[in-house]
Amino acid sequence: MPYDVHSPYGVSLRGRERGVKFVNPYRVTGELSEVERWKLERHPLEVADAVINTYALKGPKAIGAVAGESERLKWVGLYPQLQGGDAFMLRVKVPGGFLTAAQAREIGVVAEAFGEGPEESAVFGNSYADLTTRQDVQIHWVRIGDVPRIWKRFAEVGLTTVQACGDSARNVVSCPVSGVDADEVLDGRRAALAITEFFTGNREYANLPRKFKMSVTGCREDCAQAEIQDVGLWPARAGDGRVGFNVLVGGGLGDGERFASDVDVFVEPDQVVELTRAVAQVFGELGNRENRGQARMRYLVQELGPEGFRSELAARSSFQLEPAGEELTRRYRGDHVGVHPQVQPGLCYVGCSVPVGRMNGIELVEAARLAEQYGDGTLHLGTDQNFVLTGVPEDRVDDLLSEELLGKYSPSPGPFVRGVVACTGNEFCRFAVVETKERAVTWARRLDEALGEGAVADAGVIRMHFSGCSASCAQPQIADIGFRGDTAHVGERIVEAVDIGMGGSLGTDAGFIDWVENARPAEEVPDALVRVLQRYRHERRDGEPFYNWARRTPNDELRATLAGLAIETGERR
Repeated sequence: MPYDVHSPYGVSLRGRERGVKFVNPYRVTGELSEVERWKLERHPLEVADAVINTYALKGPKAIGAVAGESERLKWVGLYPQLQGGDAFMLRVKVPGGFLTAAQAREIGVVAEAFGEGPEESAVFGNSYADLTTRQDVQIHWVRIGDVPRIWKRFAEVGLTTVQACGDSARNVVSCPVSGVDADEVLDGRRAALAITEFFTGNREYANLPRKFKMSVTGCREDCAQAEIQDVGLWPARAGDGRVGFNVLVGGGLGDGERFASDVDVFVEPDQVVELTRAVAQVFGELGNRENRGQARMRYLVQELGPEGFRSELAARSSFQLEPAGEELTRRYRGDHVGVHPQVQPGLCYVGCSVPVGRMNGIELVEAARLAEQYGDGTLHLGTDQNFVLTGVPEDRVDDLLSEELLGKYSPSPGPFVRGVVACTGNEFCRFAVVETKERAVTWARRLDEALGEGAVADAGVIRMHFSGCSASCAQPQIADIGFRGDTAHVGERIVEAVDIGMGGSLGTDAGFIDWVENARPAEEVPDALVRVLQRYRHERRDGEPFYNWARRTPNDELRATLAGLAIETGERR
């Protein structure tokens, strides 16, 4: 990794010392968007020095005096919170979801020491270390004056916030049990770390048309969600028996969701950095820099088509592209919750369910202690907002399970608590229109109490994902049941509400949810869900997951069931 303890922000910002100039080689036929003009005026990575030398000393008002500076702050992991003033969210990159105990402990200490909010939540407390769907950790209530000290502390344990946000390569995700999964094809985390090393701090690839999300996994269960990434690498076998990765490009959620396209390319592990570099070059040169609403890479892939994109990629790659191999992905597992054997004899990994990903700092410190006392000294974060302890000897598993922290973040939760994911919501985010995290946990617990036994529990996990707006940070489109923040009129009041969708999944039977109902008041949702899930319990076929049942049930019937209306149903194929 390119971590540099002598650098105040944890990495060397490369390119400037080599005399690389920021130029404009882009395909532009009209006027650049405002954000693109800001990025041309000053390279976004230069905001790191401004934070240290100016904003930390003069305060947040100095940021507002510089055009585009709040946007540039994203390149060092900083977002202004909804509350405004001196309140920021700081995002920490965790490549491949892999943390040493020392790193996990430091994030927890920083969350407690620098991220304490003014009001305490009855559910979560007031100092948060939020685990995200990109294996990052977010800390809230950070003051700009504390950021240089936080960066210094992070750098000493090999952490950085550089390019955790912004129009650049975001955190590279991977299977959280890479290297220990008894059934993986190859260790994808090594490739994820190599990609991270190339892109982090690299000026030449740090100004792309929009965010650039990559995943790489060698597991057979699509843990890194390849189909919804700008670049997704998942395991494959070439005709001569070599194992590596097939390449998908152009996936994404939000408005205009799209599954990634197979561009008929197989790469070996030592080719992944050059492959992703070449994809970033295609995106940087040909992507839309005029309309940010159409700037994600999926729109470019849609425009060029898979064959056209492959042609552009081949023209920029330093090696000849090889046709795709045999895909080795079998299904979408979704999480690694529970106790499971590792490939190393006598060892287990223990996946712990963290409802909606919200821990407090002290709890993350405690998780670090458990990793050292019972495991191999590492903590692994998943895209499901959970964490995994690895390297636990079989004869110590029971002692670990008896620890108080695992009573709260259980390896054996109910099917709804296990599958609940939520974004930040309007507690902190300026775009969200509803509160998400407390509401999602409350709903999941209610459903586990009402339906967590019997046929519904036999389904294993029912994923409920809750996004506070259409940006899809909680990935509702790939959930069994997805929620999207909305508002509704109830009498003369405007109340928080949600759009409800059903039937999403990834893997071999991938499909996005259908949005079944719009703007149902949030207070009505728990009872509506109970009605739908009771119907699923009575109608599901042997072994049928919820998303398949929802897909074969007409939307008008699902809508009627949500509303509590009587319907007539018959046997369906």
